[in-house]
Amino acid sequence: MRRLAVTSAILLCLSFLAISGPAAAGSGRADTPAELVSGALDADSLDAAAPAEPRDVLAEARASFTPENHEYQRARVMLHIVSPLLGILVGVLLLFTGLSQRFRDIAAAGGRGRWARVLVYFSLYSLAMFVILFPLTWYESYVLEQRFGFMTQTFGGWFVDQLKALAFQVVAVGVVPLMALAWLAVESSPRRWWVWLAAGTLPVVLASTLLQPLVFDPLFNKFTPLHDEALRQEILALGARADIPARDVYEVDMSSRTTKVNAYVSGFGASQRIVLWDTTLEAMSEDEILFVMGHEMGHYVLKHIWKGVLAMSIGAFAAFWLVSLLSHGALRLWGTRWGVTEMADLAAMPLLVGVLSLVGLVGLPLTNLVSRQMEHESDIFALEITRDNDAGARAFLELARGNRSDPEPAGWVKWLLYTHPPLGERIRFAQDYRPWEKGEPNRLYRGN
Repeated sequence: MRRLAVTSAILLCLSFLAISGPAAAGSGRADTPAELVSGALDADSLDAAAPAEPRDVLAEARASFTPENHEYQRARVMLHIVSPLLGILVGVLLLFTGLSQRFRDIAAAGGRGRWARVLVYFSLYSLAMFVILFPLTWYESYVLEQRFGFMTQTFGGWFVDQLKALAFQVVAVGVVPLMALAWLAVESSPRRWWVWLAAGTLPVVLASTLLQPLVFDPLFNKFTPLHDEALRQEILALGARADIPARDVYEVDMSSRTTKVNAYVSGFGASQRIVLWDTTLEAMSEDEILFVMGHEMGHYVLKHIWKGVLAMSIGAFAAFWLVSLLSHGALRLWGTRWGVTEMADLAAMPLLVGVLSLVGLVGLPLTNLVSRQMEHESDIFALEITRDNDAGARAFLELARGNRSDPEPAGWVKWLLYTHPPLGERIRFAQDYRPWEKGEPNRLYRGN
């Protein structure tokens, strides 16, 4: 029974990642654990410039942040706050309107055994969340992006991506059967289920991080080894200096969806890969790309994926404990009205997911703080291994121009939403950090 409970915990964690709502492919948002620890050069947090002559890059970044760009970023900030809150509200409405209870009754009548019941319920629940939240998803990831010139997909292509994400969610969590095993933990341990869910965070995050580049990402984009052989050799040579095992660097056809620029590292072990968007290859010069690669290699050398997974696993115990307290409190207040008096009731699933989302929002400043520190460390590593401060500053500026990023956001915006240090901080640091010129040792890169 204990082994089953632990397995259930793992699966409920994974199911939460999926049922929070299908994200638009290539949205660049860092709001899932796999994305948090991937070390992506987040488009909304970076910024960069172009030529090679010395100049005031920060002044250029400020000048490039036009009123139109400010309008875009203001909309993004609002949506990053409102979207998860509306998702929580819709989940609660499913309980107050009796729709969740209706789904439970349909599942009980149509399914034999826990797995079948949970599969039916989860499919209905996922579809309801998808339909109700679709106008917000459409505006956030299609209308807004099209309005400001980023979207290159047709509505039909974008909508197919949304359906793919929904189908993957149901298959990965319902059919596998992840949610059924997860619900077993809640049923078999009414008081201590949160312990099993927290204990399962580590393996579920490891599994999702391992499988994301192999299973999920290829559903939306085509990944190929870097076509530019000369650039590939330069990158592999840089990797050799960092003592990184020789691996192909991948490019992805993001231009089929967006004009934004980005790069990231994902996976671990055999699935780990560094990925350059084809838009980035088009927008950046070779020295800027090599600096970006140095940043991504820093994540690998400094073991940021492993550190991020460990930090999340430890924090999960506090998070799920709070989820347990709040969920049981909500049942005491409204359970009779809902017709749901225990967490083991399938109809309580929106409550569990909603409270977990709320706790995640409250903890967002802390997780972002950890992420920003890791990103800063990777910036240090990139500067030390390339010693190309100018290319670093220009790379940040180019990313900013390509993504309409704010070089100097309000302090509360940085604190609440930024997974990376803002552009202004990164450009200033890239221009000023030169310990080798003072005869001082490197902080992080240990090579010559």
